[in-house]
Amino acid sequence: MKRFESYGEGIPGVPMDDLSGWLIVIEGTDGVGRTTHVNRLRTHLERLGYAVAETGLTRSDLASLGIHHAKQGNTLGSNAFNLFYATDFADRLERQIVPALRSGFVMLTDRYIYSLISRAIVRGADPDWIQQVYSFALKPDATFYLRIDAEHLVPRVLADGGSFDYWESGMDLPMGEDLYESFIRYQSRIIEELDVLSRRFEFQTLDALRDVDGISDELCERVSRLLADRRDATRSGNR
Repeated sequence: MKRFESYGEGIPGVPMDDLSGWLIVIEGTDGVGRTTHVNRLRTHLERLGYAVAETGLTRSDLASLGIHHAKQGNTLGSNAFNLFYATDFADRLERQIVPALRSGFVMLTDRYIYSLISRAIVRGADPDWIQQVYSFALKPDATFYLRIDAEHLVPRVLADGGSFDYWESGMDLPMGEDLYESFIRYQSRIIEELDVLSRRFEFQTLDALRDVDGISDELCERVSRLLADRRDATRSGNR
């Protein structure tokens, strides 16, 4: 039974019928707590007996180091960065995501193409063009969107001695007179774009202002139910 499809014409050389795992995306802006929830969800699913893998932005062996060096020097234009991130995603799709799905794993991804599209649009990319760039991406089984507003994001970023990051504040644009002002405006724009994509791609939105345990419990329950329902449907279809 074919479960996966892409946003475009598919992935060259990858039969979708071979992919038997699950693709679960945790989306949200910088500092909202995605990594915490991915880690908790992974532990929960492994306790239930699922094989779990995970990935996230700039974890490609091919492109991650180059992106890091480019950001250190701030020497590339916006479209060059867009294509650099697309290369990182394509490499992770080929070498991490597809193999895990082919092996029947639950692949958890800490952000997906939606964050990359939002960042690109805020930096001036044509929305139709950047979505076409990522049209080879697989459609996830579910995308969970941890939503917060920029004003409530600030205390989280500054907690435990944290500080505003140059790129997460949009200072390459810039969007304000200082890091704080630019951070608020940049993150607000990112959230606006994620909200648009949330409606278009039917994200499951979770209120990130709630306590961490409450969010984690709900996320684990929703994902567990989704996996069990899909597994039961697959078994029924094979009878």
